[in-house]
Amino acid sequence: MAGTVAEAPLAQLTAVPANAGKANLVGALKSEFTKIRSVRSTYWNLLGMMVVTIGFGALASFGATRNPHGSGFDPTMHSLGGLYISQLIIAALGVIVITSEYSTKMIGTSLTAMPRRGTFIAAKAIVFGAVALVTSLVTCFAAFFIGQAIMSSHHINATLSQPGVLRAVVGGALFLTAVGLLGFGIGLLIRHSAGAICAAVALLFVASILVNLLPMNWQNDLDRWLPAIAGGSVWSVMPQSSPPATFGPWTGFAVLCGWAVLAIAGGMYLFRKRNA
Repeated sequence: MAGTVAEAPLAQLTAVPANAGKANLVGALKSEFTKIRSVRSTYWNLLGMMVVTIGFGALASFGATRNPHGSGFDPTMHSLGGLYISQLIIAALGVIVITSEYSTKMIGTSLTAMPRRGTFIAAKAIVFGAVALVTSLVTCFAAFFIGQAIMSSHHINATLSQPGVLRAVVGGALFLTAVGLLGFGIGLLIRHSAGAICAAVALLFVASILVNLLPMNWQNDLDRWLPAIAGGSVWSVMPQSSPPATFGPWTGFAVLCGWAVLAIAGGMYLFRKRNA
């Protein structure tokens, strides 16, 4: 009788499913999605990105109706002109997604729940990338249609059916997503929100200004390798042929993705070596 009583708890323990308690990617994705949607800064940053992209695109489109334009006029790029500024907002959000773990001292708890560091970072990047892509697609299409509606009164607008236009609009969303992941990688490298945001702004914005101080032949070689300039070719319809000539749309986007991959890979290497 005593043996039967002793065996009952053991039977209950062995009845627990084999996968119970295991840390896996699906669970990590659910956890990261809960985190990103429960933080107020996510909504403010995404709203700011949308307002800036659409607002500055509308302003650039209105300006185009008041200015002369030649054969190289790109109405699609004008309506997406807000991306020059909103790239900084999405990069800052990418930084905060990872650095907030350190600023709130939650990184230890997160790694206790998900001790596999590679899975932890992959889940964060996937969730953030998905949220950034969906929001960016909505934003870029809204900016395009509003901008073209403004320019249509002067018959200088474009349509999605024209060559390269749909690619440019979708490319704008891909550009923002890649820039956000670049910010995520920089945040993983530096682990401090202010420092990482400053580094992202310097790389995306300040570097393109400073390169203009270099000799012209250096500018032509370096300019197109900068992430913002290289990636910008994917959301323009008219190719830039005069110096400094940029890469083609997908080649330029690949250069931007390369920057993001390098930042995340470098950050992942240090993340594995450092203490939480």
